[in-house]
Amino acid sequence: MLTRRTLLAAGAAATHVFAQTPPPGFTAGSGSGMADPAETINLWPGIAPGAPPALPVEAVAERAAGAGLRDRAVAGISRPRLVVFRPERPNGAALLVMPGGGFRLIVIDKEGYEIGHALSARGFTVFVLFYRLPGDGWSAGPDVALADAQRAMRLIRHRAADYGIDPVRVGAMGFSAGGHVCADMATRFGTRIDAEADEADRLSARPLVAALIYPVISMRPPLAHAGARRLLLGADPTPAQEAAHAPDHNVPSDAPPMFLVHAEDDEAVPVGNSLALHAALRARSVPVEMHLFTTGGHGFGLRKAIGTPAGHWLALFLRWAGSQGFR
Repeated sequence: MLTRRTLLAAGAAATHVFAQTPPPGFTAGSGSGMADPAETINLWPGIAPGAPPALPVEAVAERAAGAGLRDRAVAGISRPRLVVFRPERPNGAALLVMPGGGFRLIVIDKEGYEIGHALSARGFTVFVLFYRLPGDGWSAGPDVALADAQRAMRLIRHRAADYGIDPVRVGAMGFSAGGHVCADMATRFGTRIDAEADEADRLSARPLVAALIYPVISMRPPLAHAGARRLLLGADPTPAQEAAHAPDHNVPSDAPPMFLVHAEDDEAVPVGNSLALHAALRARSVPVEMHLFTTGGHGFGLRKAIGTPAGHWLALFLRWAGSQGFR
């Protein structure tokens, strides 16, 4: 049962020293006046479970053209980890952030670090997740990113005292394919993927709230993102496999309250993905708030929405989250 008493007791019993693996090849600054964070936490003791015979090789690509904001992406995640943004004045709440990248890579700047800077400036302790990718040969296959998200949520609670966090007030946010990881965790938080690694794995993986920003939800055409579906499930999944990995098919009655954001002109991940999850949440009487914007396309994050109606999504999330006890 998820209570402050049980979570604080578990955190106080923590004895492990967690190693750090910095993002490979990253330079000292972000190019935007915001320094890259220096603190990371490896998710698993030693090598992550179910490793392939040859670990994937991490590689960083800079996708931005010219000067200005950076747009880095990492492929071949071999050591899943959390990158930590500590606020100057912690408010006691924490947010686990899962960037997108179509399950091919992790989009670090615009759907990770920029969110970390924005929310840590408001008092939240932010943890950006470098999750393993399903096409890299891990034995958990389509559940490998879910395993990392669950482990990350439990580990944050396990180390709550280290960060001045209320272990109940831990939320989750995901973008695009990271939105699928977030929704998967918010609907299958009770599904055990790996054996317990340590005492942290006895804690709950259920977030207090979950925010899904232009999320991949459906695994069936025409709503499915073709590339994400193929990397997650293979070229020809069965209907049962599609349903097992579509969060709108797996909503429990005790799912956390959810916040959905989508642009109606999104050509990469159709808005029907959010509509399907919204309907499923309503059917199970799970609190949900959804904001649809006429324009915005896909992958707008914070930077591409500035000066547009979609640019208000973060303020809307914070106001809604506060009403759910996440503040």
